Amino acid sequence: MTSAVVDEAIKKAAVAWVTVADRPAVALWCLPLDGSLLVVTGPGEQSAPGLAEADRTTVRLRGDTGGLIVVWDAVVQRVLPGSEDWAAVAPQLAGKRLNAAGTAEDLVARWVTEGCAIVRLTPAPEPAVSRPDLSADAQAAPPRESPARVPVRRPFRLHRVRRPR
Repeated sequence: MTSAVVDEAIKKAAVAWVTVADRPAVALWCLPLDGSLLVVTGPGEQSAPGLAEADRTTVRLRGDTGGLIVVWDAVVQRVLPGSEDWAAVAPQLAGKRLNAAGTAEDLVARWVTEGCAIVRLTPAPEPAVSRPDLSADAQAAPPRESPARVPVRRPFRLHRVRRPR
């Protein structure tokens, strides 16, 4: 049953939360293909430190309602430029890449020249964790420090706001 849940979640996946080693999970856009997920990382693309060099990773996928439905271990396989696998999957991945400058062929050529990595995440033989066995806690973590965080200020008000009595 769990295998069917993983297969169905992979088919519908557009975003996966991937954890490499003991690092925090990162949200990555992905392309489902032949029972696995394809992810591109590197310069000018999404950042997933250590993913291309890893052997295994943990993947979390959401369901139709937006909530977590399955957590599974994945075998990581890097797709090498110039291989038959690269020729088959890179154009498909480039075609699904949103907001890319240029054509899909230009994007694939940039991935090769800039050293981007295409990674295939295939479910490992170990059983996945799905409902009702998922953890009941929210698994929320405090926000990480980032220069993008801004202090919350009081909102600007043009006129004096009267308090209700």
